[in-house]
Amino acid sequence: MTTGISKTTQRWVVAALIFAYYTAHGLLLLGYRYLNDLTREKSGTFTPRLIEEMTGAYGGAIIFPLVVIFARRYRLQWRNLLRLLPLHLLALSFFSAAHTTLNAITRWMLFPVAGLGDYDYGIMSIRYVMEFSNDVISYTLIVGFVYLFDHYQQSRDREVITAQLETRLAQAQLQSLRLQLQPHFLFNTLNTISSMIYENPRAADEMIACLSDLLRLTLRNCQSQEVTLDEELEFLNLYLEIMRARFEERLVVRIDVESSTRSALVPQLILQPLVENSIRHAVDERGYVTIDIRSNRENGSLVLEVIDDGPGIATEKTSLLGDGIGLSNTAQRLRQLYGEAHTFALKNTEGRGLVVRVSVPFRNNSLSSPESLESSESPNA
Repeated sequence: MTTGISKTTQRWVVAALIFAYYTAHGLLLLGYRYLNDLTREKSGTFTPRLIEEMTGAYGGAIIFPLVVIFARRYRLQWRNLLRLLPLHLLALSFFSAAHTTLNAITRWMLFPVAGLGDYDYGIMSIRYVMEFSNDVISYTLIVGFVYLFDHYQQSRDREVITAQLETRLAQAQLQSLRLQLQPHFLFNTLNTISSMIYENPRAADEMIACLSDLLRLTLRNCQSQEVTLDEELEFLNLYLEIMRARFEERLVVRIDVESSTRSALVPQLILQPLVENSIRHAVDERGYVTIDIRSNRENGSLVLEVIDDGPGIATEKTSLLGDGIGLSNTAQRLRQLYGEAHTFALKNTEGRGLVVRVSVPFRNNSLSSPESLESSESPNA
């Protein structure tokens, strides 16, 4: 799990926290013992109490990492409780004896240095038994804290791994949807070219050249789920050149794009399937179709509209999203990319025609360099 902090820094932070805890623990006991002496009218006990309590506290700090290592090495669980509990009791006895011995040695050394004479720790065999009860509490608290902390860390790690897996799954689903759309577009385009080869070989040749440019553009952005609106319009214009070679003056496409939206990020291949749907369903009996493509910014969202002059949606049919790959694929990709932060709607215009409206969060690509693109009426072949 990456946290942005080096492991060395983390270790130093943990060591500082342990030192601070045992220092505070020693000072609290010092205050208690010294005030108890004052209530009994005993004076001159501050220095002895200071040495006793702080050596006891820092002795515990020295033993602490050993207890942590042992507790993790021989982790108590329900399935091994009977087997490992005796081992922990033995370890507790060892650590308690080590703590008591360390207290005795440091106090025997420091009392003469502080001018307090020899230190009397009493009968050591009894002292070991006496300190054992305190060390039972300390050992139990340390082991319990370690297990709680480890459980918390494991839970956090599982959350991070789960989030990463969910992200990868979503990315894989998006990639699958995009890969599904590209062959769909390619097959439809090739079918269009195939139908023109014998009728108009020159137009078919021009369509193949445009398709080549279009495929190069697709490969250039093959790793991107989002591109700038300018790049998407560049792709769309190449597609329209192919369609114009087929429909000639019968296809009229008008592009009206606000300049402030050109560098906004949009899903790659978002406009092409919408325009293809309009061409497929809006062509009248003479083979004519007019399409308007608009973009503008509304309340922090980028709004894209594709409007045709076709028959629109029949009264008994409120959605075309289940028809074919193009629209259903677009709807799924929008859900994957933006969740509830998008809208995708189809509705009839007041007169004759259908408007497809897509709204996504407006995110400006500051690294993009928008190229000039005709935003007025597109030229017709």
